[in-house]
Amino acid sequence: MASGFFALFDDIASLMDDVAVMSKTSAKQTAGILGDDLAVNANKAAGFPPSRELPVLWAITKGSFLNKLILLPIAFFLSAFAPQAIVPILMLGGLYLAYEGGEKILEWLFHREEGEEAEKLSTEEVDPLQAEKSKVRSAILTDFILSIEIVIIALGTVSDQPLRVQIPVVTIVAFLATVGVYGIVALIVRMDDMGFALIRHSHGEGVESKVGSFLVALLPKIIKTLSIVGTLAMLLVAGGIFLHHVPQLHAWFHAWPGLLAELVIGIALGFATVALAWPFRKRLWRGH
Repeated sequence: MASGFFALFDDIASLMDDVAVMSKTSAKQTAGILGDDLAVNANKAAGFPPSRELPVLWAITKGSFLNKLILLPIAFFLSAFAPQAIVPILMLGGLYLAYEGGEKILEWLFHREEGEEAEKLSTEEVDPLQAEKSKVRSAILTDFILSIEIVIIALGTVSDQPLRVQIPVVTIVAFLATVGVYGIVALIVRMDDMGFALIRHSHGEGVESKVGSFLVALLPKIIKTLSIVGTLAMLLVAGGIFLHHVPQLHAWFHAWPGLLAELVIGIALGFATVALAWPFRKRLWRGH
């Protein structure tokens, strides 16, 4: 009896060791997409009034946790019973990201002034609460697509392991991704508050005050940079999905640098999806 009890503990300890090792490996494999995730979500979470930044970020974070709770059981089910369905789902998500990225590029190239004017009018006319809810929904949807990528990559690193290892490893990586990404996003969007606090504490004098002023001045530049990086990240993720899962594309671009190939494919997909969606958007506008 006692030997069986200690054998059980030995099995549990062995399993925990396997989970720890595989979690570390899986986290390394997903590091690239986490960087993209950070850029995209920091861009999505920015642009709110200071008093609403943390509540909005918390709403997006809760949505991200819910996304993981929805995706993880589906991913484990597909891994066990329908692994062939994973790649098509991943590619559909890639098309959505490409569409968002392509739309942003086209608006910047051809409708920048109209977009700024429309944004100004919408800010004046639309209920701020409704505008906030709309942005939060958009951020959670984008997080859902990026979460698919994170979960699938993490699952791919342990695909040769039994389900008792797959489940804890992928779950740990998925939830650590949410905590890490949105923790860093919170620090970014509150950078100006930290700067003002330093200025007040130093009474506007000395090194502390200069650091505070630097943080306040730096935040708009970071947000603007993240807007560009976030768009590029969406296109790179989309392009990477298709590059790695469509043999013909891999054959065409095998001699190209990886990032350049992913970006070119992502932009091409973005423009193509925007063009395909254009007639439907026009109909929707007419309907309104």
